[in-house]
Amino acid sequence: MQTDFDVIVLGAGPAGLTAGIYLSRAKMNTLILNQGAVGGQTVLTHEVANYPGVESISGYQLARIMKKQAMDFGCKMRSNVKISRLDLISDIKSIEINAKETFTAKAVILAPGGRSRELGVPGEQEFKGKGISYCATCDGDFFQDKEIIVVGGGNSALEEADSLTKYASKVTIVHQFDHFQAYEHAVRKAKNNPKIDFIMESTISSFSGEGMLQRVAIKDLKTGAITEKNIDGVFIFIGYVPNTEMFVGHIELNSYGEVVVDQNLETSLHGVFAAGDAITKNYRQITTAVADGTIAALNTIQYLHD
Repeated sequence: MQTDFDVIVLGAGPAGLTAGIYLSRAKMNTLILNQGAVGGQTVLTHEVANYPGVESISGYQLARIMKKQAMDFGCKMRSNVKISRLDLISDIKSIEINAKETFTAKAVILAPGGRSRELGVPGEQEFKGKGISYCATCDGDFFQDKEIIVVGGGNSALEEADSLTKYASKVTIVHQFDHFQAYEHAVRKAKNNPKIDFIMESTISSFSGEGMLQRVAIKDLKTGAITEKNIDGVFIFIGYVPNTEMFVGHIELNSYGEVVVDQNLETSLHGVFAAGDAITKNYRQITTAVADGTIAALNTIQYLHD
């Protein structure tokens, strides 16, 4: 495989794939390097119903179409790689993967996305994949006719709780506040679902079981009282953190670990742009990631032409 490119895009979520589409269509020699599966968090979404022009599609299908578009325009792609070294300061940027292959480019777009935020309580690591999940699409059908808990109060939590009732006999939403942060239609739909109950102003303080998750301890945040509940599974949807650890010491990050960008989505380093859920912004949707990827790509093209 060739090693010298016009642009390297780090990340193959909606932002990175969109950047790849625009760059390759503009005849920029483009490589996308991705540390995980193509599609990022999008592939974890059971149904995307608010993407303009598409009435309903699974996140996996949408990501697959984006990937095909980028590659049809000539974009090269490497997935499931490990970034082992970065040089983003030099005029010619270089990125080493798997501690053995190095690729260079005149410009870089950072689109690493994020990962599911964890509760960070006792038992969580032990029961990951053994009753604790962060992906309804991946694991929902393992809980056919079982009782589960969904943790969270945003759009993802309520929408995925509703989708999980296709499998589970009962879903209990546990949320730390007395109100939800989700859109009203998502709240209304969850409240009207007879399979969904709510435990508000509470949080899970620990997980336990013998081999598999069997119980959770739920703490009432008003009284401090802790009650134990038998449960078959827990799905955690409390947001996610940006995958930016690899950029510490290379570019400016804010206190949340998000990449700081200007109006052109350029980072603190000349010729290094960023897009998607890892940048500093208020809203994180597939549509905003796609918009970021477009803007970053167009400004990268302008940078290379100047």
